[in-house]
Amino acid sequence: QVQLVESGGGLVQAGGSLRLSCAASGRRFSINRMGWYRQAPGKERELVAQITSSGSTNYADSVKGRFTISRDNAKNTVYLQMNSLKPEDTAVYYCNADVTETIFRSYDLWGQGTQVTVSS
Repeated sequence: QVQLVESGGGLVQAGGSLRLSCAASGRRFSINRMGWYRQAPGKERELVAQITSSGSTNYADSVKGRFTISRDNAKNTVYLQMNSLKPEDTAVYYCNADVTETIFRSYDLWGQGTQVTVSS
């Protein structure tokens, strides 16, 4: 069973930085797309950033120029460097991965979520 373990959330003042990490572990799997989503209280979960195994990236307009997604394929780990944080970035951040275990078994996997709180 593949698992995603997130770390790096916390409380930071506006203008500060945080770095989130998400590591995938398990046996015999590959991951194409990895990404970060977030969900603020009373709002729907939204895409923050995605990165493919070849390094192509996609960002939400609200974070472009402030957040950077990167990936270490050898470690099956994705990172989200968040700079110039704003109070509106406050949310639970979820890691997501497109996992393939066999040619017959592929699925979307979610992490447990990590809280990011930005104070004004």
